[in-house]
Amino acid sequence: MDYISLSKYVKQMRKQYRLRQIDLSEKSGVGLRFVRDLEQGKKTLRMDKVNQVLSLFGSELSPAPMDRNKFFE
Repeated sequence: MDYISLSKYVKQMRKQYRLRQIDLSEKSGVGLRFVRDLEQGKKTLRMDKVNQVLSLFGSELSPAPMDRNKFFE
C-alpha cells in the first residue's frame, strides 16, 4: 500500500476540488495560516483543526502502520 504525506494529500485534494488556500480556509473554518502550515508539512498542528480540513474531503486522521524496525536500529 502506498502512503502519501498529509501535506501532499491536502494540497492534492484542494487542487482536485479547484480550491484556493483561502477557499479551503473559509470552507473548513480554519485560518489561512493553518492551511499554509498544513500544506507545508509543519510538524506540530492541532489534530482537531486538521480533521476540520480533512472532513471536507471525507477523511479523518487515523493511525497508520509503520516500520517499527527503524526505531530499534
